Amino acid sequence: MPNESPPNTMGTAPDAALLARLRAESPMNLARAYEVMERFDLDGLVVAEPVNVFHVLGYWPQIANTKVGAPPTTFALLSRDARQSPGLVTSRFIYYYTYADGGFSRDVQVHVYAAAVDTGPVEPDAPAPAGPLEFPDRHLTPLTNVERRRLAALDAAVAAHGSSADAGAALVRAMREMGLWTGRVAFDHPLVEAVCARHGRPGTLVAGDEVLRWIRIVKSPLEIALMRRASAANVAAVTAVGHAIRAGATYAELRQWYEIEAAKRGNRAVFLTVDRVSSELSEERVADGQAFFIDGVSHWRHYHGDFARTVFVGEPRAEAKRAAETVAIAWNAVREALHPGLRYSELVRIGQDAVRKHGSGLTVGFGPHSVGLAHTDEPGEDAGGFHRKLDLALEPGMILSVDCPVMNTGVGGSAHIEDLMLITADGAEPIHTLAEPVIVV
Repeated sequence: MPNESPPNTMGTAPDAALLARLRAESPMNLARAYEVMERFDLDGLVVAEPVNVFHVLGYWPQIANTKVGAPPTTFALLSRDARQSPGLVTSRFIYYYTYADGGFSRDVQVHVYAAAVDTGPVEPDAPAPAGPLEFPDRHLTPLTNVERRRLAALDAAVAAHGSSADAGAALVRAMREMGLWTGRVAFDHPLVEAVCARHGRPGTLVAGDEVLRWIRIVKSPLEIALMRRASAANVAAVTAVGHAIRAGATYAELRQWYEIEAAKRGNRAVFLTVDRVSSELSEERVADGQAFFIDGVSHWRHYHGDFARTVFVGEPRAEAKRAAETVAIAWNAVREALHPGLRYSELVRIGQDAVRKHGSGLTVGFGPHSVGLAHTDEPGEDAGGFHRKLDLALEPGMILSVDCPVMNTGVGGSAHIEDLMLITADGAEPIHTLAEPVIVV
């Protein structure tokens, strides 16, 4: 692998504009959210998983990230009443120490609390001590800009909705003020259910994972813009790795190089599959004359890019060339047929028909999936606790990937092609520049 790579060409001005939008508006397609809540007869949503809090508010509660290993301490609420702004429940510490630094300008109903515990049924209006006691002012020097901003934000939040003694009381208080204490509400974490049970909530709770996926599958204009940014950087990172590949490089080195290339463009790498190999412990090396695919997923501000291409290192076997040609032809047939109303099963049939017409005799696994806040971001159905894929119909605003890997072995290598497509009102368009199906080095 070379020591240098092309400079980062991702501009900062477009990024700044996107971040300004993220501070001013919810990423969530709110019109879609209201429609889905009506479809499922829901009065609102109460969520605690970081990905769902972010979707509602544009704020990722990193202290509650699963990588940190802590239970949720931040909650987002959304009422089906479109006249109400979303709600945020978090600790005074977190509001002061993280949320206030985001510079959010949208209207949010903020409820803060002192202690991340739930002491059980108490009066929701029970006060907590005022002021940011976690960071007492010694008055030895003037406050810094950060300190002044944080204090002003916390004081404004407390002035608007008060401060609760503990997290349970704050969540109950927020649900009551937003009209969500009774009726049907979808939730995403057992902690929400436990707080409601402990405080004797009279309404109905509904498991919300699939509801939230039905909302996420159709993107807002902001989400589409974020996806374009994430995908452009991801395509550039995968392509840079592809062109840098040389015989002798280990698969582990390719993954490391991908992480670097993604980071240079502002993305965070999730995975790079190399020649069907995903194990981080693999000691395989690239060989001269090899044909194989690289499939990379990375994200920017939590929105994912997903891109795959076949790589020829030198002159591959004729069978491998045929495999790469087959998947490219099949994907072109599928891509040109994409339109609203087309079902996943029909899409697979179109791809399989193209493979048969090509006459290669190969088996190609056509795997459609929505991409967004997750690599596979779509609703399914319960299958004994497992998540079974639905035969979804495409809708405008969906961003779709169709994995097209050759499933056969004994064909001189591996081949795959994958792009992200935005479903439009009358067809589909790529959200990134379409590259050649094969990278030759």
